[in-house]
Amino acid sequence: MRVQTVELGLRAVLGGSKLQRTPRADLDDNAGFARDRLPMIAVHHLNNSRSQRVLWLLEELGIPYKIRKYERDPRTMLAPPALTEVHPLGKSPVITDGDITVAESGAIIEYLVERYDDGRLAPPIGTPERLRWRYWLHFAEGSAMTPLLIKLICDQVAKAPMPFFARPVARAISARVQAMTVEPNLKRQWDFMESELTQYKWFAGGEFSAADIQMSFPIEAAAQRGGLDANWPKLLHYLKRIHARPAYKRALKAGGPYSFAEE
Repeated sequence: MRVQTVELGLRAVLGGSKLQRTPRADLDDNAGFARDRLPMIAVHHLNNSRSQRVLWLLEELGIPYKIRKYERDPRTMLAPPALTEVHPLGKSPVITDGDITVAESGAIIEYLVERYDDGRLAPPIGTPERLRWRYWLHFAEGSAMTPLLIKLICDQVAKAPMPFFARPVARAISARVQAMTVEPNLKRQWDFMESELTQYKWFAGGEFSAADIQMSFPIEAAAQRGGLDANWPKLLHYLKRIHARPAYKRALKAGGPYSFAEE
C-alpha cells in the first residue's frame, strides 16, 4: 500500500473573516506572502474514487489544500487499512480542516461551500434554486448511485471464478436481477435527469454550482460502466461541459489517474 502526501491548490489570503482569493500567477512571485496564515485542508484521496469531486470543488473554490493519496488494493480494489486512521469506516473521501474531520461526499461539499464559498457555488438560501441545489446534492448518492452499485455487483458475480456447474445459475440470477430492477431504474433515472437538463442549463438552474460537482460521479459512472449512451444526449453533453472546466482539469492533474473522466 502506498500513501503519498502532496500540497496543491490555489493559495489564498485571509482578510478579516472572509477568504480572499488571489490569482495563482500573482502569488508565485509574492515574496511577502505569509504561508503560515493559510488555512490548509487535507483531502484523503483514494485513487479512482468519489474523492475526485472534492479536489474539483477545492479548485473551483480557489483555496489551498493538500492531498494524502491512498492506493486501492489491486486485487480487491478496496481502500487500504490506513484510511481507518482518519475515519473509523476507512473510506474516502474524508477531509480534515484543522481539528475538524468530515466524511461523506455530500457532507464535505456542504461544509466547504458553507465555510469557504463566496456565493458562486450555491444559490441564495430560500430560493427555488437552493431547493433544487439541495435535492441534487442528495440525489447523487441517495438515488443515482444505488442501481449503479447493484449493477457492478451483478457484473462481478457473473464474472467471478466458480465451479463450472454453478456458473450458469449465477449468471442467470445476475441477468434476471438486472433485467427486472437495475436496468428499468437506470433508464427511469436517466430519462428524469435528461428532462431536467432540457429545462435547465445546470442541475440547480441557470448557473453552475456544487450540485453539478456532486452529480458528476454518477453520470460519469453511468457513461463508463452503466450503459449511458447517445439516447441521452443532454447527459453526454453535460459531461463534455464539466470536463472542459479549467478547475476540473486541474483537479485531474492533482489527483492522478481517474478512469471515469474518459469519454
